[in-house]
Amino acid sequence: MKIRRLGPFDVSAIGLGCMSLSHAYGDPPPEAEAARLLHQALDVGYTFLDTASVYGLGHNETLIGQTLKARRDEFILASKCGLGPNAEGRRELSGRPEDIRRSCDDSLRRLQVEIIDLFYLHRMDRRVPIEESVGALGDLVRAGKVRAIGLSEVGAETLRRGHAEYPVTALQSEYSLWTRNPEVATLATCAELGVAFVAFSPVGRGLLTGSPPDPTQFRPTDIRKDMPRFQGNAWAANLGLQDQLAGVANRVGCTPAQLALAWTLSRGAHVIPIPGTSNIDHMVENAEAADVSLSPAVLEELDTLINARTVAGARYSATAQATVDTEEVPPEER
Repeated sequence: MKIRRLGPFDVSAIGLGCMSLSHAYGDPPPEAEAARLLHQALDVGYTFLDTASVYGLGHNETLIGQTLKARRDEFILASKCGLGPNAEGRRELSGRPEDIRRSCDDSLRRLQVEIIDLFYLHRMDRRVPIEESVGALGDLVRAGKVRAIGLSEVGAETLRRGHAEYPVTALQSEYSLWTRNPEVATLATCAELGVAFVAFSPVGRGLLTGSPPDPTQFRPTDIRKDMPRFQGNAWAANLGLQDQLAGVANRVGCTPAQLALAWTLSRGAHVIPIPGTSNIDHMVENAEAADVSLSPAVLEELDTLINARTVAGARYSATAQATVDTEEVPPEER
């Protein structure tokens, strides 16, 4: 696969988001199947794997540690702290330095590694100045437990403040044709500061694929059931966008998911999408998107088809939205 630069690392242009192997989109696959997907992902060229302590409350890190410990030198490993299991094993949001240090030690143990390549603050804790949280991440680098640090779902101002405290290697946020928030400020700020932008959910949580989900079949454990875009009239409108996307993909000669990923890659050399899936065929399909080239005319057509004005529904529920610091697209641009 083609490569892109992520701070001090060369990584595959498309990374693998590992969350769905443990939770979030309904019941996760059996561990043997998840392990097979992880091994095959390395075999087809993924060299950037993304996990977090909160994924399955430690399960995802444990899965990766047990499955890939013999192949540790074949990939760059990213994990996250600040939103995960606390000392009692319950989910907690905390950016306190002592909790960041504890979380790192717990992640190292579960991942069965001596050092984590990229360690993000998963969510900003509004009770703690970002400088304190980033300072604690920097201390982990100085202690030899982490090679580089990142922030997730923060806006441009917070990124600048954190970067001034300790150099931030990557910012991770949701970004795709149907989630344009990073275009307000963070995408350009990352380019200015030399920070890689890691785009999660680049295929629209399944909408921008050849087999969009059926919200009536969501399991109770599927986080999409509470997202306004997957509900009622909003979902019906968004599904119509998928039909048009499929038509463009057919003309280009690729799948809808590959089209969406190629669009994301076109947004800048510093952008690295990390689609996640529990389906091996989809994982291979996503990898092949790195070789899809889109003409300026097709890119313009996609921008016109799916954007902040044409997508129906909010990205998150009000409760979930309160946990992120990303900019909102101004009302006049919706």
